[in-house]
Amino acid sequence: MTSALRYTLTISNWRAHQFTVALQIPEHSGSSIELSLPSWIPGSYMVRDFAKSIIELTANTSEGHSNETVGDRSVYSLSVTKLDKQTWRVDTDGKPCTVVYSVYANDLSIRSAFMNDQYAFINGTSAFLNVSGFEKVPCEVDIELNDNDSTIADWKAYTSMPSRCESTSPSRWHFIEKNYDELIDHPIYVGIADTHSFEVDGITFTLLFSGNNNIDYERIANDLTPICKHHLDLFGAPQPINNYLFMTLLADNGFGGLEHKYSTALLYPRFDLPQVGESEKKTDSYITFLSLCSHEFFHTWHVKRIKPSVMVKPDLSQETYTNQLWIYEGFTSFYDDVTLARAGVIEPQKYLDIVAQNVSRLLQNAGRFKQSAAESSFDAWTKFYKQDASATNNIVSYYTKGGIIALGLDLLLRKQSNEQVNLDTLMQLLWKHYGVDEKGTPDDVIQNLCTTHFGIDVSEYLNRVVYGTDDVELASLVSEMGVNYAVRARVSGEDKGGASSLPAIKNQLGATLKPATFGLTVMQVFEGLAAMKAGVLLNDVIIALNGHIVNAQKLQRLLDNAQTSQVELTLIRDGRLLTLPLEVTVARNEMAYFEITDEEKLNQWLGK
Repeated sequence: MTSALRYTLTISNWRAHQFTVALQIPEHSGSSIELSLPSWIPGSYMVRDFAKSIIELTANTSEGHSNETVGDRSVYSLSVTKLDKQTWRVDTDGKPCTVVYSVYANDLSIRSAFMNDQYAFINGTSAFLNVSGFEKVPCEVDIELNDNDSTIADWKAYTSMPSRCESTSPSRWHFIEKNYDELIDHPIYVGIADTHSFEVDGITFTLLFSGNNNIDYERIANDLTPICKHHLDLFGAPQPINNYLFMTLLADNGFGGLEHKYSTALLYPRFDLPQVGESEKKTDSYITFLSLCSHEFFHTWHVKRIKPSVMVKPDLSQETYTNQLWIYEGFTSFYDDVTLARAGVIEPQKYLDIVAQNVSRLLQNAGRFKQSAAESSFDAWTKFYKQDASATNNIVSYYTKGGIIALGLDLLLRKQSNEQVNLDTLMQLLWKHYGVDEKGTPDDVIQNLCTTHFGIDVSEYLNRVVYGTDDVELASLVSEMGVNYAVRARVSGEDKGGASSLPAIKNQLGATLKPATFGLTVMQVFEGLAAMKAGVLLNDVIIALNGHIVNAQKLQRLLDNAQTSQVELTLIRDGRLLTLPLEVTVARNEMAYFEITDEEKLNQWLGK
């Protein structure tokens, strides 16, 4: 069976958030075929049931007794039976056929499909049905506009998928992939966009931003150039890519990134990016964008090619479990930020402040004592990707703790080898032994590589911080890089950690609050602190302390200046007015910060 599958994707009606797909299936053996859509997309570990967005599905063939006419062609309708939530059977009698279906696209994220008056963004897992038995055959894709809709006449199609030839039509584009798995790994953008290209080591990088904007693309390209070069140099030649596409959907709010082999899809607030003519000073939000790009590009090697063995050929119809996400998202979370400092995009102290914010998130997280990083990886499907307001008390992030584990492992390897090996060396081994051939890593890959190639036993470290719930002992480790680690009390409810010259609060409520129409709505309650002990619950609205109406600033001021060991907290709960006794509790030290003690050592560690 060598004939290609051919998908024609038409932007049919953006007003109804709909596109249509006509799938041409060649002659085949058997009396029927089965079609299915994935239930999850690689890199985002949650069952999303993409098939729920298919509105209708029909099938027909031009062979046999016709019962209708399409254009000048007589066709025969085929029987379609839905077998489960994402699978259909079409009775074909082995004849070539065409399956036509419509898809609702209104999820503004980087995981599925979205359409508005400016563009359509489509992931293959939301658009292209898999044909059982045809997984290895080539897939051709035609993308076309609705010629009857003049509002989209100037839209263009963009994807990292290879183009077979240039279409003679300005509203039709043709692409080809070698098989279904490759097909669904190329997100598609069709619409109005700004693009800017730059080159690093002979590789062309393209920045694409939805709509038309006043964003300083040249500045972004200049900042991304050394970041991309760092990753390319780390893994070395030959490179697995010739071109790479940074595809960014701009919105008022929203944040996300999803890796693909030759591109990434990003979601970011448009006014958090530098505008033409603005100050060259990098804002925190712009630094975060550069770090996000760094993170997703690093996945080109580490996740898309180096991957857990169970992810080499995952079953996209159901969950695929691994306890290795701390290696993949954790290590990448270390490299995304440290690369900015290594490349000179941010100062070393700024990098340390970012790490301190990550550590501070962990220190506030009682869940880190209940769930290990390996367990967090395994439970990603139900716990990490389906978090509620209690998550901070019950789970730990394999991203955040994994990044700190990676930092600690780098420092441990340096110390044990007298600076002969480090995490970079380990990444290069992962690439050489598991990434180049995409053979898949076993669960004990880190321990085995360190023992076999470095002669260093890291099992005790991993047992404590990966498979156990111990914190990484940063104080002793970071001293080796010319840095002092310390903790302090928070200075406000908005405090994220890092160095601060502001005075710390004296007493701590132990809850995250959001301004309400009147009072403060409780968003999180932290285990072991005053609010939980007093019986404060999620969605309570705090209105007064000791009889005084409060906002966030006044509440903290009254709490800091309390003259008794207990105060009265007045709140509204489900329409009832309650007054709770609140124990005045001294603020705990949960905000981390780093101070540079030896600048030369730190620069050596950064490789500067």
